[in-house]
Amino acid sequence: MSDVTILHNRNCSTSRFATETAASAGVAADVVEYLKKPLDAAALADLLDKLEDPATDLVRRDAFFTQVGLTDADVQTREQVIAVLVQHPRLLQRPVLVKGDRAIIGRPKDRVADFLDS
Repeated sequence: MSDVTILHNRNCSTSRFATETAASAGVAADVVEYLKKPLDAAALADLLDKLEDPATDLVRRDAFFTQVGLTDADVQTREQVIAVLVQHPRLLQRPVLVKGDRAIIGRPKDRVADFLDS
């Protein structure tokens, strides 16, 4: 059984950093490529229950966010965050690390090693 789950996008250098850091530390990680296997509403709700960061931080505010017509007002509540991420999985912030009943967004990068060590 894995020590940690990493929600990963292999095209993201910060996400790759998290998987490499886990491997270097000898931490068994279950790497989930969330773009290939998007999280459903129930999985997102479970993730938010564990997330130590504000729910709204789980949504990336990038060019695609704007392109699909979203604003910060669209991701203020837990329910809004879940709805947006179900519809647009690529807006999930990455990496996300889950360990037991705790989860963090692995940004900035220095959060990753501390989380893995805890």
